[in-house]
Amino acid sequence: MAEHAVSTAAAPIAALGHGRRRRGHILLVVCAVLAGLGTLFGITVGPLGIAPSDVFAILLKSVGLGEAQGVSKVKIGVVENIRMPRVVLAICVGGALGASGATLQGFFRNTLADPGLVGISAGGALAAVAMIVLGTTTLFELRQLLGAFALPSAAFLGSLVAVALIYQLARIDRRVIVATMLLAGVAANALATAGIGYLTFLADDTQLRDLTFWTLGSLGGATWATALPACAFMIVSIIGLLSLQRAMNCLLLGEGDAFALGVNVEAVKLKAALLTALGVGAATAACGIVGFIGLVVPHLVRLIAGPDHRYVLPGSALLGAALVLGADLVARLSVAPAELPLGVVTAAIGAPFFFWLLVRDKSRTQAG
Repeated sequence: MAEHAVSTAAAPIAALGHGRRRRGHILLVVCAVLAGLGTLFGITVGPLGIAPSDVFAILLKSVGLGEAQGVSKVKIGVVENIRMPRVVLAICVGGALGASGATLQGFFRNTLADPGLVGISAGGALAAVAMIVLGTTTLFELRQLLGAFALPSAAFLGSLVAVALIYQLARIDRRVIVATMLLAGVAANALATAGIGYLTFLADDTQLRDLTFWTLGSLGGATWATALPACAFMIVSIIGLLSLQRAMNCLLLGEGDAFALGVNVEAVKLKAALLTALGVGAATAACGIVGFIGLVVPHLVRLIAGPDHRYVLPGSALLGAALVLGADLVARLSVAPAELPLGVVTAAIGAPFFFWLLVRDKSRTQAG
């Protein structure tokens, strides 16, 4: 009965017209193609150029369907141990941040909501830095117990605490006040920055070198051992968020109407908060703070496909993956043989877009 009500509630969204639905379908195809091209370029392009045919042969060899004859061992090693884990991690990070940003914007019904702006990334970063610095002393036993999952687990808990704190601060009389949410995010970011600064002061030389580059965002240290645990968390988050498509469409009508249509609003909120914290926390743990993906990507998708989350959520995941793949390619090649931090590239893309959003909203307010 509830599922039927949710499907019925999606009718006003679906009634937006054949043209918009068609644009939504085209958008998903284009985003998938862009993600595929980003994957191909991410594997083939670099200081050591590798032909697509060689990559295909290496991939077949990796799954036991060939021998990659005529391909040098150096190229096989580069693809299997360096570029593939990096590309897989980039896809998961972009997908998780894009889907999480789309969920937050739908959840708060505001296009300025973003994991970085509201403090979720900062909460995950603080917990991850604490695990890195204190993992050899105070948190040694916990890190040994969790093994490879220690860092993503810590970041998930940090992001979850940030989500819960900001939501409670922004909630007044059963309504989320967007201005309060953004102010709470600013405060959370400042507090996390102070905590990260203190832990950085406590770090030894080895930890300090890792932290300096990690806090700016980077996929440079990706290996299968570090990527797979974080990717497992992010894949669970992406799949879970995609399952909220119809419920998120109902929430566009308002919480009261969504409840009347059979949606368990509080359960959806809890699930969205947990899955967002899981995805953002794991992404932060794997490659540091990568800003603006969760802000730019969902907004671009909505500009083309409209508010229907059947297109917004998968489109944001695919376009987020494509954007992180492209940004990582720029980071690797623009100052070769050195490497730019990934967060620097995404900020260079996202900050001007954010300014454009503010100018557009100001123009709309003045026109109104």
